[in-house]
Amino acid sequence: MKFTLSWLKDHLETDATVQEIVDAMTMAGLEVEDVHDPAAKLAPFTVAKIASAEQHPNADRLRVCQVDTVDGRKEIVCGAPNARAGLTTIYAPIGAYVPGLGVTLVEKPVRGVVSNGMLCSASELEAAEESDGIMELPDSLAVGTPAVEALGLEAVIDFEVTPNRPDWLGVAGIARDLAAAGVGRLKTPTVEPVAGQFPCPIRIEVDGEACPVFAGRLIRGVRNGPSPQWLQDRLRAIGLRPINALVDVTNLISYDRARPLHVYDRALMVGDVITARLGRGPAEPTGADTPTPAPHKDEQLIALDGKTYDLTPEMSVIADANGERPIGLGGVMGGESTGCSETTTDVFVECAWFDPIRTAQTGRTTGITSDAQYRFARTVDPQSVVPGLELATALILELCGGEPSEVAVAGQAPAPPEAFAFDPAYVRALSGLDIPTDKTIEILRALGFTVEGTAPALSVTPPTWRRDVEGKADLVEEVARIAGYGALPSTPLPETPRAVGGVLTARQARARAARRFLAASGYAEAVTWSFTARETARLFGGGADELVLANPIAAELDCMRPSILPNLIEAAARNARRGFADVALFEIGPVFGGDQPQDQRMVIAALLAPHAPRDWAKRASEDLFTLKGDLLALLEELGAPVANLQTAQGSASPWFHPGRSARLQLGPKAVLAEFGELHPAVLKAMDAPGPMLAFEVFVEAIPEPKKKAVKTRSALDLSPLMPLSRDFAFLVDAAKPAGDLVKAVAGADKALIAGARVFDVYQGAGVPEGFKSLAVEVTVQPREKTLADAEIEALSGRIVAAAEKVGAKLRT
Repeated sequence: MKFTLSWLKDHLETDATVQEIVDAMTMAGLEVEDVHDPAAKLAPFTVAKIASAEQHPNADRLRVCQVDTVDGRKEIVCGAPNARAGLTTIYAPIGAYVPGLGVTLVEKPVRGVVSNGMLCSASELEAAEESDGIMELPDSLAVGTPAVEALGLEAVIDFEVTPNRPDWLGVAGIARDLAAAGVGRLKTPTVEPVAGQFPCPIRIEVDGEACPVFAGRLIRGVRNGPSPQWLQDRLRAIGLRPINALVDVTNLISYDRARPLHVYDRALMVGDVITARLGRGPAEPTGADTPTPAPHKDEQLIALDGKTYDLTPEMSVIADANGERPIGLGGVMGGESTGCSETTTDVFVECAWFDPIRTAQTGRTTGITSDAQYRFARTVDPQSVVPGLELATALILELCGGEPSEVAVAGQAPAPPEAFAFDPAYVRALSGLDIPTDKTIEILRALGFTVEGTAPALSVTPPTWRRDVEGKADLVEEVARIAGYGALPSTPLPETPRAVGGVLTARQARARAARRFLAASGYAEAVTWSFTARETARLFGGGADELVLANPIAAELDCMRPSILPNLIEAAARNARRGFADVALFEIGPVFGGDQPQDQRMVIAALLAPHAPRDWAKRASEDLFTLKGDLLALLEELGAPVANLQTAQGSASPWFHPGRSARLQLGPKAVLAEFGELHPAVLKAMDAPGPMLAFEVFVEAIPEPKKKAVKTRSALDLSPLMPLSRDFAFLVDAAKPAGDLVKAVAGADKALIAGARVFDVYQGAGVPEGFKSLAVEVTVQPREKTLADAEIEALSGRIVAAAEKVGAKLRT
């Protein structure tokens, strides 16, 4: 939205400068984007008078002028055909930048004669699109008068209008807010009705849905032509091109009062009835500029922009010929068939109110973003229908003459906003501003609100142009922005003692620790959607009806994810298709088992896609054990009791390979994690290359660690004695997890045994059918003295006994 200071002063009595106006708008919540001030651009240019103009001695089309300027008399070479003695024009000194030419003047000879400046045309000053010769100004202007003053140019303020404030799309609405903010006194002229001289010969019909209310009148005997200079200058200042007086009047009122109108040439209308109805074309438009045949009552309109548009039942259409011929898109753009020109003598003026949602949809469908569509889509004041028509009538009579008919109105405007209770004390409670009740009431009334009753039981009715105000919080916002956010008290936040255990919850701390650990272990963090395709969700135990989105952001993201793994699989597959098959990814985020709060869980998921380069050695892959090692190290980092974990093979979720996966649990009901190779059938269904390995850690299932008395670490305790190792081979059932044996051996003597690990597995000759041989290395760390042979033998006996308790037998 653009306007000038002189235009604002038609509605606001003020002595404020442009900068003061801009500052006040900013404080009142109007976001100023730019101030285009020609005074800065044209500061070097001033009025000058040509004293004499002689023929250039070396050029037929040049004249050597003696010019009286603000810098004294100067000799200037000029090639304009209208350069003559006595002419008042604009002078540019040496060193001035000429915006229309994009050059800076320098002192140099022109065909042997030095020119000490330049005499300028309107186009060279960007005051007109084109010009023939230098500017000719009134002789009454004194030499040295600034060019901006001589040309009547002024600053243009451009600001962003928020969608909830359509009243700011008129200069009168801006003046109202500035007056309430104390910048000046509101003086918007009252619209006086114009008496009709005869009944309106055109009957108006509305269907209530396409157009709730429609007012119009006929004006006979108008003389249409170019609008006066003041109107053309006002429109050009805000970037509009003057067309003719009738059209310029509607554009002026649209920007002055935020009230769009339209004019029809009565001689080009068919019949005596104008109808506002819905379109009769197909439900799906075929696109602009693509005329379609009409065997099934398709409708089209050639609009004022010269393009052809299909009319659908979702659009408001203005039609004549008893409602049969479309002549305009209601609230958007008129038709070419009834456009006004200089030959127009009788004009029908339309002032209606159109539904904002329907108008916005019509603009999106057709691609039209006219000034009228922009305003109607944001809600025009429905009570301005008749006043807007009266104002347009007065201006048309003033500029074009004519004889008006009586006003014809069809339909009924939407009901005005209802009053609601408001306690002025709520301003302080919500905003912190200590504003007296009298001042609060004064601000609301200055903004157009009706305030009745006495505090604290006030009754406030919003004006018809403020349909965005629906409750007391909206009133607080109005009072606060007019009083000035700069008046908010500076109140420091109360000091709060630092939490002993830190500000992060246990879950937040674990997520941060896991993120750092996995990144340090070589995994790349992925951030994916919390949604996935429903078919994919079903592969991972999800896809229930209650988890399907009503309005997904994409067709393939229509269901809340039951696991993070499908998103990581898709990411790995995309990398593989681009030639990067060997990836390691992780993500920390929520998964959804249902639509209740307790059904959402925090999960740490990681995925390995091991596709190492081909190697002549053909070493056996150990990726699954690498993944398990990373998982156990992660759980230990998160404080899980790793030593007490049970490994349950073959009981992981069905998207894991049944023979190459397991659960880590503290019991059947306390599953901390699942890991293993992903099932080939799942990967095939997702078109992902295998193999892929993954694990999922359920953060909430990890028990909270016991609080320690002190937060500092204990002193490092290293034994000065050398450790020793002993190897044992045990026969165990082939289905027995090796972890159970290792745990039993390590617990045989916790004071001496520092560690135990399986280093060999054997099945074959010498081992009974259904059994396997597990070779375990036990590391013994003496603490107080070097162990004697008898002590080592006793320890070995305890190890064998512990192994036998879990079904193992020492192999001989």
